[in-house]
Amino acid sequence: MQQTLQEGYKRLAQGDRQGATDCCRRVLTARPDLPEGHFLVGLVAADSNDLGTAVQAFGSVTKLAPEHGAAWAQLARLFMRLGHVNRADEALARAVQYQDGNPVVQDTIATVHTLLGDTAAAATWLQRAVAQQPRNVAFRINQANNQMFTGDFDAARKSLQCALAEQPENANAHWLLSGLGRASDDRHVQQLQVLLQRAQGNPRDQAYLGYALGKELEDLEQWPQAFAAYATGAAARRQSISYNESAEVAMFRALEQTFDRAWLERQAPGCEDPAPVFIIGQPRTGTTLVERIITSHSMVHSAGELRQFDSSLRRLLNYRGRERHSAELVTAAAGMDLHRLGEAYMSTSRKFQGTLPRFVDKLPTNYRYLPLILAALPQAKIIHLRRDPMDACFASFKQLFAEAYPHSYQQEEMARHHARYLHLMNCWRERFGDRFHEVHYEDVAANVEPNARALIAFLGLPWESACLDFHRQESAVTTASVVQVREAAHTRSVGRWRRYATQLEPMRRTLAEEGVSTE
Repeated sequence: MQQTLQEGYKRLAQGDRQGATDCCRRVLTARPDLPEGHFLVGLVAADSNDLGTAVQAFGSVTKLAPEHGAAWAQLARLFMRLGHVNRADEALARAVQYQDGNPVVQDTIATVHTLLGDTAAAATWLQRAVAQQPRNVAFRINQANNQMFTGDFDAARKSLQCALAEQPENANAHWLLSGLGRASDDRHVQQLQVLLQRAQGNPRDQAYLGYALGKELEDLEQWPQAFAAYATGAAARRQSISYNESAEVAMFRALEQTFDRAWLERQAPGCEDPAPVFIIGQPRTGTTLVERIITSHSMVHSAGELRQFDSSLRRLLNYRGRERHSAELVTAAAGMDLHRLGEAYMSTSRKFQGTLPRFVDKLPTNYRYLPLILAALPQAKIIHLRRDPMDACFASFKQLFAEAYPHSYQQEEMARHHARYLHLMNCWRERFGDRFHEVHYEDVAANVEPNARALIAFLGLPWESACLDFHRQESAVTTASVVQVREAAHTRSVGRWRRYATQLEPMRRTLAEEGVSTE
């Protein structure tokens, strides 16, 4: 039985899901009540992105063995992916309670803390895991990710070097390494090309290697080859994720139909705390740049990309829908106690807020919840970042994200999502335009000072010249811009999509069909 389980784990590690599934079947046919058999089923299902089956399997483990810390940790991670935050909280507490020092469980707990936006807690658990198994490649890679978030690039590089010393062909490590600086020659490019050729049939590795190769070829200004690599990576990534576009369409329609000015005026007073500043928009559109400008002010703290507003909403509604984003969630939110939502957000984000009068939450996707923020936190400030649609879409298309933005790996899907976002923001502007401040990325990148002054004035704060030295900040950055924001403002990315105009024609055409100007 143990030999069959070990074979199953080995086959899964090699990417042989069918072989691992066969092992599960043999084990559970002989012993239906064996917790480790159900655990392996959960791992295979999670690897296949079959989250429902994975939850059921790990749930079976916890019923058969209630103190199985590893299963609770896996459930916590799955519930976060599904947006079931209450269930994730409970599972995480059980995982911490029952973890017996197993470094794999500690690493999974760290992952859940990362998903919750708590990089400091994640770092603590990762340190415990790495201390026990310093040669574990997965632990080192997760630690490197965490170190990049906190701006400790030297430590991240060392962690990746440790990982590659053990596993020289690890695709994830090579991808992270490519993001730690600009390529100045093609030595790593040649290595990536060989690895990508060997990765045929392994979409996960193809995605890492394609994006790494694209980034370095772009550094070297080899434009056609760079796009081909990005396209390979995007196609591979799209194979391994699920994206329910119809559910997103329904959610956006429900947002537009539900939250109008009359709805807002009917709401009871929300939480009057003036501390929050929300920066919203799309990823890769300058939200981090604006955040760094604002948080260079002596009265503003950088809280990072907080998931607390969405999480508080889901906790209060006890949301358990099949889709993470749905019209059902919107409908339920319209009738909830908004003062309680504001208080819950302030309470759950307390440890990230710092001690200054204001703090910035720059999770871009909070744009969907703009009316809810206005009602729940009426004294909060909201800043919306806009960017040229083609540059914005291409910037997401060429970025490999962790769990977020599943629409960004196929040109037409990316374009349709962007058109929905623009349409929704047009609605919010018509209904609530006097309640938020808009700024264009291109304007800020080209001429920082007047835009920085306008931002600080919008916050009602006195001007400080330190806001022009934003790139000297040392604070953590938990976004894809983790390296770039350490630079001064520049316009290198403005109009970059035009280098790939031919290859991006499907994206441009789809935007035009959706009524979005690309000129």
